[in-house]
Amino acid sequence: MKSVFKICVLGILLLSAGFANAQTPKFGHIDLQGLIAVMPERAVAEKQFAAYQKELEDALGIMQKEFQGKYLAYTTKKDSLSETVRKMKEEDLNAMNERIQTYQSSAQQQLQTKQTELLKPVFDKADKAIKTVGAEKGLLYVFDMSSRTILYNSKESLDVMPFVKAELDKMPAIDKAPETEKKPAAVKK
Repeated sequence: MKSVFKICVLGILLLSAGFANAQTPKFGHIDLQGLIAVMPERAVAEKQFAAYQKELEDALGIMQKEFQGKYLAYTTKKDSLSETVRKMKEEDLNAMNERIQTYQSSAQQQLQTKQTELLKPVFDKADKAIKTVGAEKGLLYVFDMSSRTILYNSKESLDVMPFVKAELDKMPAIDKAPETEKKPAAVKK
């Protein structure tokens, strides 16, 4: 009878140990910024962003060059101009300067929007791969180590970077970033 009791107790202990071991939470970590940096889609998005940025900067350069030319012409002739003509030229220069400032502000907002738009598919693809690997590995959480908010990283935490890279290789490439319907602000003369 004592041996049956010992076997039952031993069985319960083994089952509870196995159950406790099966319930051990599993965590993973990844350097999301490092992952994004090695994705080829990021390089494509950066090239498209640089081209868009250059287009906006070129338009701004044209506006500034025109302003500088008119300002130089005004400063060389201002002493010989009548007061009415001088005030009109100054108002034109002020209005042109305001248009340049408005364009700069608008261009900055357009750049931020474009950058977000171009990088969204890249981050979405990385997120999908991370979620797939997390589910396959039975992880409860995958922490982003690039955010610098993790204060301790146990050796038992699984680095999912190699698995996510392998998952990304299985996914189709993002052929082209979405085109925006917004065109750069037009150059006003």
